[in-house]
Amino acid sequence: MEQENIIMELLVHAGSGRSHALLALRHAREGDFDAAEIALKAAAQAISAAHQSQTALISLDEGSGKLPVTLIVVHAQDHLMNAMLIQDLATDMIALYQRLPQCGEHYA
Repeated sequence: MEQENIIMELLVHAGSGRSHALLALRHAREGDFDAAEIALKAAAQAISAAHQSQTALISLDEGSGKLPVTLIVVHAQDHLMNAMLIQDLATDMIALYQRLPQCGEHYA
């Protein structure tokens, strides 16, 4: 049961991180960079928690194949990797939005 709980935590935290990173992009697109920064920090916290869950799974496996590689494990890992990728891209895209000249309109 412990393994299933860790996998679910990984999924929840990774999904939360992804959602916060996408929210940060939306805020930046609207020119609200303070809100974008807050959302990026929330994304980082969630992704860090997901990474801790991933580390817990790795420690259960102990490098010896004790942890069966099921579809849900692969799915959870995929969620984490996507969240991390979106976080990286959101950070760079927000920096680009900040360089755009302010024209009083939304960037959408």
